[in-house]
Parts: sequence; structure tokens; C-alpha cells
Amino acid sequence: MELKNSFRFFANRDCAYFPCHPGADPQRFNCLFCYCPLYALGPRCGGKYTYDADGIKDCSACTFPHNPDHYDVIVNRFQELAQLARRKQE
Repeated sequence: MELKNSFRFFANRDCAYFPCHPGADPQRFNCLFCYCPLYALGPRCGGKYTYDADGIKDCSACTFPHNPDHYDVIVNRFQELAQLARRKQE
């Protein structure tokens, strides 16, 4: 895949935090999902995470949404996210 700024890949090299995950390859670091849309799926997100002492999900070691090869995987899970947001009939 040719990496260039498009609807599938964007690298914000001007960001003060780029790349925001230690050890990440800056040439293949996709900023498109800067805030991971799969975060809300908790343990079903598919990424590398831990929980801190307060029970908050810590994704600082996860580069799953920043891998340009994972665009389709993330987009294909939007229906799961929609289910979380759907209002239940009372």
C-alpha cells in the first residue's frame, strides 16, 4: 500500500506528539484514528491494552488503530459501535 494522505491514511507529522506511541514506525503511523473508535468495545477492541488501578482502560501501548493495514478491520466494526449507541426500547 502506498502511504499518502487520503481517506484511509493520514500522518500528522506536525503534531507535537507524533508519533504518540513509543517505538511506533513514523513512516507507517496512521493518525486517522487518533482517538480509537474501538475503545468503547472494552476487552473486545482487539488491541493491546491494560486497565489501571482505577479501572480505566490504558491504550498507551497499543498501535492497532495506527497501523494502516487495519483501516478495513476498524471500519467493519462500526456496526458493533452502533449497537452500543442504540437506545433500547423501554
